[in-house]
Amino acid sequence: MTNGTPIIETRGLTRRFNGLTAVDHLDLAVGRGEIFGLLGPDGAGKTTTLRMLAGLMDPQEGQARIAGMDTAKSGDRLRDVIGYMAQRFGLYPDLTVEENLAFYGDLFGVGRDEYRTRTDRLLDMTRMAAFRGRQAGRLSGGMKQKLALMCALLHRPQVLLLDEPTNGVDPVSRRDFWAILYDLVHEGVTVLVTTAYLDEAERCNRVGLMHKGRLIWCDTPAAARRASSETCFAVECTDRAKAREVLRTASGVACVEPFGDLLHLFLDETAGSVGDLTRRVNEAGLGPARFQRIEPSLEDVFILLIRKSEIAA
Repeated sequence: MTNGTPIIETRGLTRRFNGLTAVDHLDLAVGRGEIFGLLGPDGAGKTTTLRMLAGLMDPQEGQARIAGMDTAKSGDRLRDVIGYMAQRFGLYPDLTVEENLAFYGDLFGVGRDEYRTRTDRLLDMTRMAAFRGRQAGRLSGGMKQKLALMCALLHRPQVLLLDEPTNGVDPVSRRDFWAILYDLVHEGVTVLVTTAYLDEAERCNRVGLMHKGRLIWCDTPAAARRASSETCFAVECTDRAKAREVLRTASGVACVEPFGDLLHLFLDETAGSVGDLTRRVNEAGLGPARFQRIEPSLEDVFILLIRKSEIAA
């Protein structure tokens, strides 16, 4: 995190729905000028967290603050500071790109001269100037996301909250979208983004991993690969599913999951050995088993951390 007071901070942030805890005493701090990625499986609490940060939902316990303001009490003052882009942003499909921008400019009270300057800048940044007269409903998925981003940026927010902004968007549009985010951070905007894409997590300054409402890990993407003392192996055998059942209860095995035609396995070598695991697979008639030591991917590490949190719960 950058030095100084965090621009986004939560302490004990909690929200429940019908007895289910969606966000469970979340402590989080994001520094000015960061791109912070919030990751986790469906139902982890990422969207609920963003909705509380945006002031759209009040916490039942704890507090969230953005730029020093309590998000549950600041109303219009908070909306002046943040740009929020939900998974389904409220674009009007029958209006053109320019008409959607004008609507959001009026909504945020952007003055006429500033609006013209700002829209020209945003259209140029997103390479959308040629489509300003096209109806939003006739845009591609990537263009719709760019339009949604422009609408969220019209009032020059300090903090941008993005809920899975590239979900379902093609790879080229995803790359363009992230290039825009880097430009915004260079201009001083702080970005908190939820994402289901592990390659996007690699683009963040720091990432937080949520599971069942809790933040179970938070650090840089590079640090994730050092987050475990176990050794990672790729396992080749004749029946991946049956071999997984054989291996998952073996001594020293912290996690074993499918990965293409292989298994990826984390082993605590102080408690178990590759020789013993190889023998188990072969004796089950699933060999010849081959174990190859590999560098774990970010996905491997996050799955391991989730499995460990489930055991500890």
